[in-house]
Amino acid sequence: MNTAFICAGSNLGDRVGYLQQANNLLNYTEGITVIMSSSLYESEPVGYKDQEWFVNAVLHIETTFTPLELLEVCMRIEKQLGRVRDLENQWGERTLDLDILFYDNKIINEDSLQIPHPRVHERAYALVPMLEIDPDFVHPKLKKTICEMHSELEEPEEVYLYGTRSMDF
Repeated sequence: MNTAFICAGSNLGDRVGYLQQANNLLNYTEGITVIMSSSLYESEPVGYKDQEWFVNAVLHIETTFTPLELLEVCMRIEKQLGRVRDLENQWGERTLDLDILFYDNKIINEDSLQIPHPRVHERAYALVPMLEIDPDFVHPKLKKTICEMHSELEEPEEVYLYGTRSMDF
């Protein structure tokens, strides 16, 4: 069994609802078990700022899928929940974004997939929920814990706890 961390985000429509649906769809996919989900956080957008803020969470999963198979599952769920990929505006609004942050301690550099996520160490919206789940997880490339990477953020985007809700039911 493999372990992975997936960052889920939405800033269009029923943001919390899309994250809850993604959590359920992942958990009900044969070969994936959601072990834990972080609280929900609201964060300002990165890149294109003139859009709604995101609601984000990180899911800790166990899976029998390879990293590329897991990516396919994530992209299928994004599409199922209305995600439209716009290559010209990659920082635009979206119903759902599922990014594989880490997969075991693997380092993968494929055209279609990079693990660890290449900017995870720069993104408070991913690191803050990871602090809840596994603050001592070590980035396999940088050899730093989640806690260390969070403390080294230069100018983190704003991230706020979104109520007291998590995606655990």
